[in-house]
Amino acid sequence: MTIHTVRQGDTVYQIARQYAVLPAAIVRANGLQDADRLVVGQALIVPTPLMSYVVRAGDTLYKIAQRFGLALQSLLGVNLGVNPERLHIGQVIRLPRLSFGNAIVNGYCYPTISDDNLTEALKHLSFVSVFSAHVRADGGLTAMQGDTRVVQRAKAAGVRPHMVIANIGEDGSFSSDIARSVLNNPAYQERLLRQCVVVMREKGYTGLDVDFEYVPADAKEGLNAFLARARSWMHDEGWLLCSAIESKTSDNQPGLLYAGFDFTAQGKYNDYVTLMTYDWGYISGPPGPVAPVNEVRKVLEYAVSRIPRDKILMGVPAYGYDWKIPWQQGTTATVVQSGGAVSIAARNGANIEFDERAQTPFFRYREPGGQRREVWFEDARSLLAKYELVREMGIAGVSYWTVNNPFPQNWTLIDNLWRVRRV
Repeated sequence: MTIHTVRQGDTVYQIARQYAVLPAAIVRANGLQDADRLVVGQALIVPTPLMSYVVRAGDTLYKIAQRFGLALQSLLGVNLGVNPERLHIGQVIRLPRLSFGNAIVNGYCYPTISDDNLTEALKHLSFVSVFSAHVRADGGLTAMQGDTRVVQRAKAAGVRPHMVIANIGEDGSFSSDIARSVLNNPAYQERLLRQCVVVMREKGYTGLDVDFEYVPADAKEGLNAFLARARSWMHDEGWLLCSAIESKTSDNQPGLLYAGFDFTAQGKYNDYVTLMTYDWGYISGPPGPVAPVNEVRKVLEYAVSRIPRDKILMGVPAYGYDWKIPWQQGTTATVVQSGGAVSIAARNGANIEFDERAQTPFFRYREPGGQRREVWFEDARSLLAKYELVREMGIAGVSYWTVNNPFPQNWTLIDNLWRVRRV
């Protein structure tokens, strides 16, 4: 597998000849809808026996070998003629076929996921977490509609279906008041767990995913107590307990997003924890990378000091944002799917650039009326950088928000890098 960055004048046929592969293999690996319309700067996965790596500032062959978990001698063996003492930025190094070992892979989805996208996703998942049943302030539970199809399809594919519960109010947003009410009342906690078990038995779920967000500081101990209870209830049924938690980098990080999360307790009671390592660039904020690797690293470095590594799943966004620029406070971006971002660039004659620090692609364009816009999204390069980090940190795997839309490049990477573990 090689990641090729499209240059001016490239065609799928020419790229295939360059790497001695079939054009159809490139089309298939990337899910290309219009193979005749490539974009300068676009990343394409080329299914080759060896992989190409472009030398960055500060690289040595030893550091490259460490980054990819390779023996130095194997790296030297496929780079005959390369002087290890004289690498230069931009130089192309060949890597042997990579294998990052086993991984747990979770995918969040809505019950509305199409049959085709569900079928493809289930080939690459350990769990599918269906979003979401809504928790009420008195510990009641409003069950999902239309989720039975996903549960049944998952079980038939050997994938564990998990029911997600969330403190979402009638206005459709996460509610601190609901979290506080339920988590600070043991009777409400018991009521919620009892109803979860009834629904999960009825529908065939095999795990519970707790997605409580905007948990206030005065409900932190209540959340810990709830997870302790939930662990007992779930394990008595032979089910898993998981949680999705906000990304933080210290015990006492200020802000409502982070105040309610005790990473040590999360690691103690949960079987797996999804770190929501995305939305640095967010829908109502200024343009920027959604999941910059340099920031994700900080979260993981803190997380592994509090949570067992074999319980940690790194959140991965399957989306990006398209902002008006210059950005103004009070405006919101448009959500774009990672595969669809390239189509936007193609329609508007934009070249795709790559931010080396964030390891994330982006581009700017003008709408027909003249409005300038800026798009940040994920591609094979940014995903590979994240997966390198997963391997380096020795954590359990990844968790996608969401798998509702096509993500062909990502599934190709998963097939090439990991053996997905079913538990």
